[in-house]
Amino acid sequence: MSSKKKVQSNGRFRPKYRIKKGDTVLVVAGEDKGMEGRVLKVYLDTGRAIVEGVNVIKRHTKPNTQYPNGGIIEKEAAIHISNIKLVDPRTGEATRVGRKVEGDKIVRYAKKSGEVLS
Repeated sequence: MSSKKKVQSNGRFRPKYRIKKGDTVLVVAGEDKGMEGRVLKVYLDTGRAIVEGVNVIKRHTKPNTQYPNGGIIEKEAAIHISNIKLVDPRTGEATRVGRKVEGDKIVRYAKKSGEVLS
């Protein structure tokens, strides 16, 4: 049996995460509180994300093709998506993310400044 916890859903709809790969985020809770980084990957099934330079762990590895000498490797571990907030591109502060319809597309925007996010 897998030890991964899945996000609770009501069966029909997947939760909408407002953080995407490539976003700059601020850690608002936990050991790395206050650090900023770029999102490398978002795991939709567990509600976690990997952020560059945040939650760095040490992994002891045997020699393999990627690491021919093996040893202790430092890499980023996933952090829960509720512990990160998007950084407003205009002001540089943490902000919430909204969604609105522009033309025929739904776009994300920063709630503090109203700037549309890519």
